[in-house]
Amino acid sequence: MFGIDSTVLAFVLLAGLSAGAIAYAFLFSRISDEKNVGKRLQSIKAAESDRAVVKASRDRVAEAARRRKSVQDSLKELDEKQKDRDVNVRKPPLKIQIRQAGMHVTIERFYLYSVVCGVVMTLVAFVAGLPLIVLPGVLVVGALGLPRWFVSLRRARRVKAFLKEFPNALDVIVRAVKSGLPLNDGIRLIANESPEPVKTEFRRIVDAQQMGLSIPEATLRMPETMPCTEASFFGIVIQIQAQAGGNLSEALGNLSRVLRDRKKMKAKVQALSMEAKASAAIIGALPFIVGLLVYLSSPTYIMPLFTTSVGHLILGVSAFWMSIGIFVMRKMMNFDV
Repeated sequence: MFGIDSTVLAFVLLAGLSAGAIAYAFLFSRISDEKNVGKRLQSIKAAESDRAVVKASRDRVAEAARRRKSVQDSLKELDEKQKDRDVNVRKPPLKIQIRQAGMHVTIERFYLYSVVCGVVMTLVAFVAGLPLIVLPGVLVVGALGLPRWFVSLRRARRVKAFLKEFPNALDVIVRAVKSGLPLNDGIRLIANESPEPVKTEFRRIVDAQQMGLSIPEATLRMPETMPCTEASFFGIVIQIQAQAGGNLSEALGNLSRVLRDRKKMKAKVQALSMEAKASAAIIGALPFIVGLLVYLSSPTYIMPLFTTSVGHLILGVSAFWMSIGIFVMRKMMNFDV
């Protein structure tokens, strides 16, 4: 019984092993195919992820190149516009100079004032006893020279006052933008709260917006009424940010820092050139001082310069050469920062 059971059991085991071997033989190819399919799926997924990474990298490079090209095109366009405006900024007509000086005077009234100034100065010179040959020169200086010099002086003082307050205005705009306010509100805040002439210039930007111009276009027009490089910088920064995007508060903050550094550099250059300016002032005043001392000590010795035609010629030639020397010294002492 035990032998039969052992034989049957062995037969069952052998039959089971045979069936398992036959089943494994039939299923081996299928299992191998499934493994190969799994490996291929994994390789495809890895390739897809690699392609996604490569595509994302290419997209980032393409986006950076696109933004770079956009910035370059914007700079080129702004440079062309700036060249067209440089003529009116560096050597503007008299009407624009009067506007840049902050004077509310029409060109006709200015010419009228110039004529009155020339006539008054000529009458004063005639009453003072100057020779008749000098009176036409006094008329020209009073009618053309003095009024235009006054406009240039007012213009330079207005630009200086603007540069003194402009970095503070930019800091206010930066804080407004960082706090979540739009750029329009920051400009309106400056137009209402800042001192002159910054208030007037930003008020012109607000008025230009109300007339339909965009903020970049309005800011690019600021150098027409405020002839300084810093105003051009502000318009260029706003224009580039509008076209290429970016962090506006960071750009304006960098601009404010650059303007402050430029101001410090100008003050340093002015301090270093004060010695040369003092020397030039002494050299320029020396002929007049010597002439006055000679006149006080021996008037008969120096009076022929003022009473004879040869003396007038000598004075004219001396004034001409002295003017050339003063002009050369002025060019040597003035630095553009």
